[in-house]
Amino acid sequence: MQLSEMAQELRANRHAFPNRWTSPHQGYAIILEELDELWEEIRMKTERRSAVHMRQECIQIAAMSIRFIEDLLDPDEDEIIG
Repeated sequence: MQLSEMAQELRANRHAFPNRWTSPHQGYAIILEELDELWEEIRMKTERRSAVHMRQECIQIAAMSIRFIEDLLDPDEDEIIG
């Protein structure tokens, strides 16, 4: 289930932002933004935390990590595309 949600998130992100990422710095910044959103949820008091929100952020982090690999790393060589 999580993998299909991650794939759906990746497709939605590619639809909303169709241009390839241009650099590892851009990819890092996008992943960091999602990680910061997870961290904000984690820092909340226990009774205010949302498992649904944390799960959603984790799925977004996974999807953006896959996008980093697909957009910036050549699978056939040890090269960075961006």
